[in-house]
Amino acid sequence: MIGIIFDMDGVIYRGSNPIDGAKEVVEYLKSRGIPFIFLTNNSTRNAAMYREKLEKMGISVSEERIITSGYATAHYLEKHFEKGETFVIGGRGLIEEIKNIGWPIIGMEEIKERWHDVKYVVVGLDTKLTYEKLKYATLAIRNGALFVGTNPDTTYPGEQGILPGAGSILAALKASSGNEPLVIGKPNQPVYEIIKEKLKVDELWVVGDRLDTDIAFAKKIGAKAIMVLTGVNTLEDVEKSEIKPDLILPTIGDLLDYLKVQLGG
Repeated sequence: MIGIIFDMDGVIYRGSNPIDGAKEVVEYLKSRGIPFIFLTNNSTRNAAMYREKLEKMGISVSEERIITSGYATAHYLEKHFEKGETFVIGGRGLIEEIKNIGWPIIGMEEIKERWHDVKYVVVGLDTKLTYEKLKYATLAIRNGALFVGTNPDTTYPGEQGILPGAGSILAALKASSGNEPLVIGKPNQPVYEIIKEKLKVDELWVVGDRLDTDIAFAKKIGAKAIMVLTGVNTLEDVEKSEIKPDLILPTIGDLLDYLKVQLGG
């Protein structure tokens, strides 16, 4: 049996606008009993928030089918490290995930006096990023705090175009702290630990829009790499890249006909 991993930004939607065919693909998979999950490197929302976002687009899925890099980061830390004071640069979704594993968070109200107590600096996409956040994250990392990134995406596709992603913030902190982060999300191995718990199938497919995260992740885990052209990367990018998808489709809607051919209707 196959199992399918879908990226979200640039595959299922752009901003708050669903991409044509996304709903139909999801309904087809549900009707055929084919296992699938959404795996997003965007940590600004948690699974409950993403479920609500998808519902507004007419796409109905359970929270159990949604894995964010924030969720993966929190659970990887819980499994592999001792609990410690954490400073988070990121959205509400990431903050909620760290709270859910019971780790104490030092907020902006306290950080000026307590940056030296920070054991972990966890960084995701933060649309309210300030110099103050970068400043105290840098001080904490230089003081010995573990530098953790949810995902390496330097950009992500929004309604207005290509926007700065979490990787851009990581790049700033790498430059200021002189440290490399432990990055959890695609294409890195830590997030695969979570996937293996969720999808127990014979064959995996990954459907994404980015060569350096989605397609590279598929190649790393031995999955079929399917790229759609509604997000970050283009056909020209594919020609220039050493990372090559197994299949390129204009949109997720085109995946429906491909599935029907592969699965016999």
